[in-house]
Amino acid sequence: MNADKHLKSWQERFELAEAMQPLLGKLYRNQGVEVVMYGKPLLNASTIEIIKAHRLVRRFVGDKLRLRESFPFVEALSKLDVKHCKVDIGKLAVNYWRNHSDASNIEAYMALELASGIDNEANTEPKDVVLYGFGRIGRLLARLLIEKTGQNNKLCLRAIVLRGGRKGDLEKRASLLRRDSVHGPFNGSVEIDEENNAIIANGTYIQVIYANSPDEVDYTQYGINNALVVDNTGIWTNEEGLGMHLKSKGAAKVLLTAPAKDAIKNIVFGVNHDDIKAEDKIISAASCTTNAITPVLKAVNDKYGIENGHVETIHSYTNDQNLIDNYHKADRRGRSAALNMVITSTGAAKAVSKALPEMEGKLTGNAIRVPTPNVSMAILNLNLNSEANKEELNVYLRNSALHSELQHQIDFTESTELVSSDLVGSRYAGVVDSEATIAEGKRATLYVWYDNEFGYSCQVVGVMEKMLGLNTLSLPNG
Repeated sequence: MNADKHLKSWQERFELAEAMQPLLGKLYRNQGVEVVMYGKPLLNASTIEIIKAHRLVRRFVGDKLRLRESFPFVEALSKLDVKHCKVDIGKLAVNYWRNHSDASNIEAYMALELASGIDNEANTEPKDVVLYGFGRIGRLLARLLIEKTGQNNKLCLRAIVLRGGRKGDLEKRASLLRRDSVHGPFNGSVEIDEENNAIIANGTYIQVIYANSPDEVDYTQYGINNALVVDNTGIWTNEEGLGMHLKSKGAAKVLLTAPAKDAIKNIVFGVNHDDIKAEDKIISAASCTTNAITPVLKAVNDKYGIENGHVETIHSYTNDQNLIDNYHKADRRGRSAALNMVITSTGAAKAVSKALPEMEGKLTGNAIRVPTPNVSMAILNLNLNSEANKEELNVYLRNSALHSELQHQIDFTESTELVSSDLVGSRYAGVVDSEATIAEGKRATLYVWYDNEFGYSCQVVGVMEKMLGLNTLSLPNG
C-alpha cells in the first residue's frame, strides 16, 4: 500500500512538471518572461529538473514546495500580460501559502505582485556580442547566451574570434562546445558550416573569425555593428591593449573577463554595476574570486561593519598551471597541478575595494591551488565592528540570499553533506556554507563556495547586459 502511495505521488509530480513545460516555453518565447525557482532557471528544464528544483526549495525555507502548490501560479502567470522580466515562481508560491489556506486568491495575488511587469515593454533593440577567445569562460558564456535563443533574446552572440585557423580547427572548436568534462554535454545541437566558417548551435549562427590581433577585424563585413567585444583571453588587461579592440570596425565596447589595470572600472555585478555609464567603452568584470567574496563582504559590512580580515582562497587548478612538472615563470606553479596543493598569490582581496571602496586597506589574501578542476572556496576571517553569533549571522545571510538586492549573487546552504562537486553549475557568485560558519564576539569566519567558471560567467552576463542598457526586471521585488 505504501509503495502505491509513493508511486502515485511521483506520477502526479511528473504529470504536473510535464504540463508546466509548454507554459514556461510560451512565456519566454511570446512574452520574454523567464521563470525561475529560487533563482534556478526552469527554461528548457526537463521534467526531472523541474521536480528537483522544487525539492531544493526546502534548502531555503525549511519545507518542500509541491508541484501542485506551484502549478497554479504558473497558470496564473500565463494569463497575465507580464513582459520582459524574470519571475521567481517559487518565492511567489511560498509567500502565498504562508498567508492563505486555499487557491481562491491566487490570480489576484499574482496580478498585484507582478503589477510592475504588466505591459513592461523592452524598447531596446537586440545587441550584437562577440566573444574574443573561446576557452573555459568563452565557451560557458556561449552556452549562457545560446540557452536563451529566441525573438525576445536581446543579447545576440554573433561571432567568436580565434587565433590559428588550421585544418580541422572549426570541428574541434565545435566539439569543445558540444562536450565538457566538467559541465557536461551542451543542451541541444551543435553543427558546423565549413563553407562559411561558422558554428550553428540551437539555431544561433555564430561566425568564426580568425585573427592575430584585436585591431585587425572588420566585423561589419559579417553584418555585426556596435558590438560588445568580450575579451576572454586575459592577454590584454590595460587601456592600451584592450583599446585595440575599438579600432576594429563594428566594435563599440569591450568587456574584460579578468581584473583590469589602469583606471578601468572593475565591476562586480550586484554590488557596483551602477558605476557603469553609457559613455564607458572598456570595463572589467573583475575575477571569479572577487565576484564570489565581494557580495558577502558587502552584506556583512552593511550590518556589522568590518574592521579588517584575511581571505584564504582554496582554488581549483587552472590552465595557467602545468599538468605535470615543468618550467613555469611563477613560483611553485610549475609543479603538477593534478598532484599538488600549490600555495600562490591572489589579488582578489585587494581588488574588493575597487568594487567596494569602504574595504580599502582592510583585507589581506592568499591562495592555495588544489587538485580539482572546478569549484573553489573562499574562507573569510573577519574582525567585526559589532558582535555576532553563528545563529544570528546565518539568519542574516540567509535573508540576504532570499530577499536582499544581493539575492542573485549570494546563495545559502544548510546542508551538512555538501562537497565541492555539488556546486558545479551554480549560477551564484558565491554560496555561504552556513554549517561551517564560526562567529563569537567580534570575530567571524565564513566559508563561501563558488563555481569559479559557471557562477563567474553568470556574473559576466550581468555586466554585459548593464553595459548594453539591458536592465532585466526581477519579480517579486526583494
